[in-house]
Amino acid sequence: MYVDLHCHSTASDGMLTPAGVVARAHERGVGVLALTDHDTLDGLPEARIEAERLGIELIDGIELSCTWNGATIHVLGYAFAPEAPALQQAIAALHAGRWARSEEIDRRLAVKGMPGCLEGARMVQQERGDSGNAPSRPHFAEFMVRAGFVKDHAQAFQRWLGAGKLGDVKQHWPTLESTLETLRASGASISLAHPCHYDFTRTKRRKLVADFAAGGGHALEVSNGPQVDSQVGMLVNLAREFGLLATAGSDFHGPRQWSELGSYRGLPADVALLWPRLARMEHPTS
Repeated sequence: MYVDLHCHSTASDGMLTPAGVVARAHERGVGVLALTDHDTLDGLPEARIEAERLGIELIDGIELSCTWNGATIHVLGYAFAPEAPALQQAIAALHAGRWARSEEIDRRLAVKGMPGCLEGARMVQQERGDSGNAPSRPHFAEFMVRAGFVKDHAQAFQRWLGAGKLGDVKQHWPTLESTLETLRASGASISLAHPCHYDFTRTKRRKLVADFAAGGGHALEVSNGPQVDSQVGMLVNLAREFGLLATAGSDFHGPRQWSELGSYRGLPADVALLWPRLARMEHPTS
């Protein structure tokens, strides 16, 4: 697809540098790209330089972590004021929380006879590109494979890092309501990321979308990577029901992973889209 509004670089948990993501997007025919690293803006300056060199329109983006009814939810913000105090304060708090989480993962793994995991995960992270963010669980998994603690990434998550396992340290994310307030105060256009990724019933998902819309959200990410057509159709219907616009993106993290840049299920021709407003730097107000 020509537009991709969801991807990640080494500034968070991606495999390619910000410039590398932009270059790969250009190679794949993407003309409008939003870099949406987790809880950080660190990759945007490098990405913008490469985008200007290649003639790609880069939209400032971020994927913020928050909680709703006890579940972790991700919200995408676009075309905000990067220096907005509300956004900078929220990012600083998330940054500190991510480092505390990584330190706790390291402590728990060390107790089980796997010392040095934080240092090793940080080494893996720095090999891929400079980042001030805390290493994430995929970085820990890679080091654990290298150190011989597990045979592969799958085993690292199955035994130690996956949901409900020892290394699944819960983060005290801000609420969905406060995250929406932060993004609105920063002038952002706001989309609810991959609503079908959460393990919700249809009723609970509809309630999430209703609360998101009531809190000032603007759009739903109705197509995310290789998401199935039936889910796209269901989310398009929810967007229409709640008067929300639509966004789409690959959720790219790296080559040969689950989704490639510019790759996602097509949207119905008559769905109302957010990205034409982003391209003109006009933020929706409802």
